[in-house]
Amino acid sequence: MAKQNTVFKDAYNRCLKVLAETSSLPSEPELGQVLGVSRTTVRAILRRFEEAKLITWDKRKKIVLRQPQPDDYFPTEETDSLAEIIERSFMRRILAGGAEPGMQINELELAREIGAGTTSVREFLIRFSRFGLIEKRPNSHWILKGFTREFALELTEVREMFELRSAASFVALPDSHPAWQELNRIEALHHEILADIDNRYKEFSELDERFHLLVHKSSSNRFIVDFYDIISIVFHYHYQWNKTNARQRNARALEEHLAYIEALRSHDPKRAEEACRRHLRSARETLLQSIP
Repeated sequence: MAKQNTVFKDAYNRCLKVLAETSSLPSEPELGQVLGVSRTTVRAILRRFEEAKLITWDKRKKIVLRQPQPDDYFPTEETDSLAEIIERSFMRRILAGGAEPGMQINELELAREIGAGTTSVREFLIRFSRFGLIEKRPNSHWILKGFTREFALELTEVREMFELRSAASFVALPDSHPAWQELNRIEALHHEILADIDNRYKEFSELDERFHLLVHKSSSNRFIVDFYDIISIVFHYHYQWNKTNARQRNARALEEHLAYIEALRSHDPKRAEEACRRHLRSARETLLQSIP
């Protein structure tokens, strides 16, 4: 079900871009061919367009009534691939479970929660096992393992190289790129959490992953984006094993993110680099403090 929903939302967003460039939409078979989806999905998209008063639809005539606005699009995180959905669900599950060394992960339970096949979930978990972060056990079980100080230091070096490269790419994005809309949504969530930090500081980990993943994706480098999975799991979940000063730590990181976001918006590569380095230094210090 998760996969089908993602297919619809991704096709819907792409169809909005088609709509923005015309005064009338082509036939359903033509739209299906352009979007790479079934006629059933096309019809579902058109019905939603009609409900949103984007078009009038009378049999073969589909007249555009208005241009799509940013709020008409589904958020980027809802149009990710199945692999990305599995990754996000896995991270949320670990966060909710209070990630600690020795924690068991059952791939069958994880697959049921996500609504995905066990093969896809198993492939995802195998990716992490290459780095020694999780270990396979009998009967579809995995064990979350701890991290050494040496591992963390090596990872922070790689993270800095990748994120500086990605930040430079982000500031060069045209203003029309959808990444800026997603950045607006992420910035708004930062302000919401800071306004109620005493009650919502635990929401930072997921927002942090969402923000940095957006920055890394701007690199358009599959190896950088893929390796961010490893970076994310270490930085987010190791923090949880040492909850000392979590509220203050997360509040500081949220403020650093907002300065980072402002620097990205400036389209000034030097300013973005300085904000990125400042935040990554803090993240590195926090990570090392959390390791016994």
